Amino acid sequence: MMMALGNFVFSLPTLVYQQLERSCSWRHASTERIGVRAASQYLGPGEESITLGGVLAPELACDPAELETLREIADEGEPQALVSGSGTVFGAYVITSLSETGTLFFSDGTPRRIEFDLKLRRVPDEDMAAAATE
Repeated sequence: MMMALGNFVFSLPTLVYQQLERSCSWRHASTERIGVRAASQYLGPGEESITLGGVLAPELACDPAELETLREIADEGEPQALVSGSGTVFGAYVITSLSETGTLFFSDGTPRRIEFDLKLRRVPDEDMAAAATE
């Protein structure tokens, strides 16, 4: 197991990513002052996102149907726990977008190679707990 998003497991039989990009920001507000630099106040954590990019080769490994499973999870809109295979808990995430590009087609139009990008955005962990109790 490489990572799990809720009950969806990223692994060789399902879906493998080759790239993980994580972006974090922190919020700082500033107040203009005369004759000196603006005052700054730390407001807390800002946006946090993770992008998983990869390539499917259905002839060799991974199942293209798993992309549809991710779409179904995204359609539900519920926060999912994101946990790495080494046990790192990233927190609660929602799927904000999934894109795929098929290339190297068979004669029936089925792609031999599918590149995908899955974008996730962190939400407050309380949102996941609230969704579980509904």
